[in-house]
Amino acid sequence: MPAPVGTAMKKRTGIVFSIQKYSVHDGDGIRTIVFLKGCPLRCSWCSNPESHRFEQELAYNPRNCLGVKSCGWCVTVCPNGAIKDMAGMPALDRGMCTGCLGCAETCPSGALSVYGEQKSVDEVLRRVEEDGQFYARSGGGMTLSGGEAMAQAEFVLELLGKARNRRINTAMETCGHCMWEPLSKVCSQLNSLIFDIKCLSTAKHKKFTGVGNELILQNFKRVCASFPDLPILTRTPVVPGFNDTEQDIREILNFLPRQDNISYELLPYHRMGQPKYEYLGRPFGMEGLVLDKDWFNQLKVMADAWMR
Repeated sequence: MPAPVGTAMKKRTGIVFSIQKYSVHDGDGIRTIVFLKGCPLRCSWCSNPESHRFEQELAYNPRNCLGVKSCGWCVTVCPNGAIKDMAGMPALDRGMCTGCLGCAETCPSGALSVYGEQKSVDEVLRRVEEDGQFYARSGGGMTLSGGEAMAQAEFVLELLGKARNRRINTAMETCGHCMWEPLSKVCSQLNSLIFDIKCLSTAKHKKFTGVGNELILQNFKRVCASFPDLPILTRTPVVPGFNDTEQDIREILNFLPRQDNISYELLPYHRMGQPKYEYLGRPFGMEGLVLDKDWFNQLKVMADAWMR
């Protein structure tokens, strides 16, 4: 079982797998989302499987591949024979791969690529500040996401501190499975927080995410009590077969404290991240499951009523 995170990386660099601009869904205004690698959860429905591990990861998209006959550079450059010619197409043996990433560097079509790049705080902020004019007009800023941002807590703290000095509005998404001390330090640097509450049943939570929810719920209570002026958007991804019942959502609503700084939102399950499992050579655990849109809308009406 993955351990709680919070002090996994004590460097001035972090491993970032994406910086997404012009987002309007993860905080106020137009935002730039910085996605960090590393997560203590293994949610069956996760749309960012490339975020699970801290290290850089090799991805292979066969649809972009030119084939061994037309190219074959990856087969040639691999020092361990981890890539072989299989009926004219490269076949990657991940058990033999040592992660040198030379194949991705030489791939002309982008069929082989790398998830994750080491970046300094200043490198990240330079990208974020490119859209400063949009933040000023819309009230937007930077949102840290993942994976789990708290899995790189020291990097996140320095990033938020420098962003604050540069008057950049900051938000962070968290699953809440982390140590309290670094979380409290991070919250003191934020303009807003997005906190996932997936399920109140610890048994179901552990079955579908790999960890229980005791630490998550404890941290949520402590954040609400310690930061009564911090806007906290509580989110629940509604996943079929996991938490898509009226009872599940009502239990979460009853758990939330009635405070002016707390809001609540349901998110519909989707499968947009499914192709990335194939690229990483992993099975997708939610194959064939579809969320009933009409039922989700009914749950959303119930959740929205709680807000009024």
